[in-house]
Amino acid sequence: MAAPKKGRSASAQSRPGRSLALILIAIAALTGGMFASGNTTPRLGIDLAGGTSITLEAKSGQESAINKTNMNTAVDIMNRRVNGLGVSEAEVQTQGDRNIIVNIPKGTNSEQARKQVGTTAKLYFRPVLATEVSGAAAASPTPSASNSSSKKATDKATEKATSSGTPSATATSQGRAVTDALKDDPTPSASNSASASAKASSSPSPSASSGAEAEAAKLQAAYTALDCRKEGQRAKAGEGAKPTDTTLACGTNSGGQWQKYVLGPAEVAGTDVKKASAVYDTQSGAGWKVTMDFTSGGSKKFASITGKLAKNQEPQNQFAIVLDGSVVSDPRVSEALTGGNAEISGSFDQTEAKDLANVLSYGALPLSFREQSVTTVTAALGGEQLHAGLIAGAIGLALVVIYLVLYYRGLSLIAIASLLVSAALTYAIMTLLGPTIHFALNLPAVCGAIVAIGITADSFIVFFERIRDEIREGRTLRPAVERAWPRARRTILVSDFVSFLAAAVLFIVTVGKVQGFAFTLGLTTVLDVVVVFLFTKPLMTILARKQFFANGHSWSGLDPKRLGAQPPLRRTRRPSAPADPKEA
Repeated sequence: MAAPKKGRSASAQSRPGRSLALILIAIAALTGGMFASGNTTPRLGIDLAGGTSITLEAKSGQESAINKTNMNTAVDIMNRRVNGLGVSEAEVQTQGDRNIIVNIPKGTNSEQARKQVGTTAKLYFRPVLATEVSGAAAASPTPSASNSSSKKATDKATEKATSSGTPSATATSQGRAVTDALKDDPTPSASNSASASAKASSSPSPSASSGAEAEAAKLQAAYTALDCRKEGQRAKAGEGAKPTDTTLACGTNSGGQWQKYVLGPAEVAGTDVKKASAVYDTQSGAGWKVTMDFTSGGSKKFASITGKLAKNQEPQNQFAIVLDGSVVSDPRVSEALTGGNAEISGSFDQTEAKDLANVLSYGALPLSFREQSVTTVTAALGGEQLHAGLIAGAIGLALVVIYLVLYYRGLSLIAIASLLVSAALTYAIMTLLGPTIHFALNLPAVCGAIVAIGITADSFIVFFERIRDEIREGRTLRPAVERAWPRARRTILVSDFVSFLAAAVLFIVTVGKVQGFAFTLGLTTVLDVVVVFLFTKPLMTILARKQFFANGHSWSGLDPKRLGAQPPLRRTRRPSAPADPKEA
């Protein structure tokens, strides 16, 4: 068993060129990716490149909800929406009692970010009581929801959408339907179902009946007057309505027409959504859609509401998916949907689908905000600090190189080449991380890269000193390299593990700019291991075969005389004493 293991080790040692080829291919691939993507420089943070500053103010009318807890919750949700992994350099912070400042670095899609932070993302599933095309003539028939809306929310396994070519009632009959629906809501919410059943045995009092009729008449008048084609009326439709209220809402259909709705109390809320994802519908080719997985409680609610709606007549067999007061989908239901998941599909592009999934996944803001101001931030101070930081980094790198040349002589070429490879990998990866995870290089991240120079140089020094120790014991260079590597490898791995652990802890427990420092430090620590294993060690193995290093040239850094090498001790047998002739 020992012989094959030795053979494999010797084979690996004899082909170090494979490791060198692998890392060079990686550098070439990353460089090619940079030019192919059109990103040849790292994305800079707001302190180095400037950017956009957005001021959001909590809307009036919610004074009781404007408090420190809700403001901090809003900051946390906005930060997760725009900051992703925490390294995109977007800053979200409160200002005063009701303002939030969002700083977005240059290079970020500011319009997309403004939508992300400004969207409240309050999602509700409400039963449809009545619907018609906004602005349609009273005498003309209104197309049914199945023909007027292409957006559907479907259960992955069980939904069966019905289709009817019969037009819906006229606007006048729709108006009567509103009043009838309000008098006898087909899908009472859980909060009032108990009271409704308790009152079923007794006739309603005249005052309660007249109050309900007055409320129905008021809503009927608002529904008749609502024109969703006008932005001002769309914004006010359903304004201030609670989840338990019957309300009005607007949405668009497949023909681009505005549709108005009367919606019952919410049965399922966005808090019942466990996860949302943007996926492309490859089967039907319908484009991008958003899939939602409900919590266990949400699954039961969704199955209950769809089971009730399936028994109703059109349009009261539809439910509306309402996001921030606007209807984004209004599918019909023919049976209870018990799969625990649903889809929102329609005329989404990739960005819109991902944005919607993003806000649904991170949750709704506890407050509604309005955009107070948008300003441009300059990077004059950051540019000066970057210039000073780069000078400091160049001085530090120069001192490291001078030390390596004076102390290690020829070995310094290996160290310098390894530093260049590490720098190339770091630069390429940071550049590609900009468009992929929105990584932004800020001043603390630059500091992390400078600190990494010392970590990388330390790994080379450990390896070189282990080789020198073996030479001092009287071994030649080639066996000295192979015997020194296992000892140096353990030390390098332990040292880099401690550095990476410190960077990981710092990244987790901190926020803002400090995360940029921790991320860069962790990245360069991982790259240090890659470079030492795939470049420094194989290159040292190859150079150990060259006479300049193998013979211990005085400028190689491995001269046995300069290192004080001692010839190996050899054990000799003591000569046996001659036989005594007298004994013979």
